[in-house]
Amino acid sequence: MQQVAIGIDLGGTQVRAALVDEQGRILTRLAEPTAALAGPDRVLAQICGLADRLLAASKTASVVGVGVSAPGPLDTVTGVATDIPTLSGFVDFPLKAELQKRFAFPVDLENDAIAAAIGEWQFGIGKGFDNLVYVTVSTGIGGGVISDGRVVRGRKGMAAHVGHMSVVPNGDLCPCGNRGCFEAYGSGPAFARRAQMRAMESRETTLGSDGSVIDSRSVFAAARNGDRLAHQLIDEEAEILGRGFTSLIHIFSPDIIVMGGGLSHEFDRLQPGIQAYIGQWAMPAFKDVKVMLAALDQNSGLVGAAALAFLAGKVAPIGHP
Repeated sequence: MQQVAIGIDLGGTQVRAALVDEQGRILTRLAEPTAALAGPDRVLAQICGLADRLLAASKTASVVGVGVSAPGPLDTVTGVATDIPTLSGFVDFPLKAELQKRFAFPVDLENDAIAAAIGEWQFGIGKGFDNLVYVTVSTGIGGGVISDGRVVRGRKGMAAHVGHMSVVPNGDLCPCGNRGCFEAYGSGPAFARRAQMRAMESRETTLGSDGSVIDSRSVFAAARNGDRLAHQLIDEEAEILGRGFTSLIHIFSPDIIVMGGGLSHEFDRLQPGIQAYIGQWAMPAFKDVKVMLAALDQNSGLVGAAALAFLAGKVAPIGHP
C-alpha cells in the first residue's frame, strides 16, 4: 500500500491540505478560505474537514502522519501558538495538542517558513545541499535555515525570523512594532508603499494614472511597458533584498539562498539586481553564493509540512540528535 502524509498549510487567507507521497509529489490538493475571525474551533474544523475529504478520495493509501505548517510566532517545542496575528483567538493556544485530539495519526507542527525550507531542501531546488537559507518575500518576510544538513530551529523552534533583523537604524515602523526591520523595507506591502509615494511625486509615470491601485503587480506590469519609475523602484527593491540576503550569507554561509513568496513570481526581473548587490558587497569568500528560485512555488510549505510526517518516523529526526 502506498505511504502518504497529510500536509496542512494554515494561513491567514487560505487553509490548504494535500496528500503527499514519499517523493514529495502532491497526489491530491484542496483549499478553502480561512475562517480567520471565527476562532480556533472553526479553523480546526476546517483542517479536519479538508483532511477527511482527502482521505475519502484516496482510500488505498496508508497515512504515516499529519504535518502542519502555521504562521508564527509558534513555539514548536510545546506546540503552542503564542500569538498568530492573522488568526483570531490563537494566543497561547495549544495548537498541536488540539489537533492531535482530532487525528488518529501523529501530528507534527512547524513554523511556516521553516516548513517551506524543509520542503525545498528535501524535494525542491535545495535537494542535495547541506546548507541553505530559504527566504519568503510576500506580505511579510520570513525564513528557514538548513545548516550542516540539519534544520535550525533554535529556542522554542522559532529560529530564522529573518524579516526582523534591523537593516536601517531607527527606520520605518515594522508590523512587529520595531523600526528598521528588513520586512519594513523589503516586503511586498513596503514595496507598494514606496511605489505609491514616488508615483505621487512624479509626472512621468503611468503608475496610478488611470486611478488604478498601485501594488507590486502593477509596478512590474508598468516596467514591462517601459515605465522608467517602475524600473527604478524594482531596482531599488532588488538592492534592498540583496542587502538583506548578503547579511544572511555572512551569518549562515549557505550553499544557496532560496527565494519564495509572492514577489518570487518576478524572480527573473529581481534576481540580477540581487546577485549584483551580493557580488559587490559580500566578502570575497561569499560572493559566489547564488540566489535561486523556489522550485515548489507556493507549495513549499505544504510539501515541507508533509515531509515532517515522513521524517518524524526516522531514527534521527531532522533537527534533533
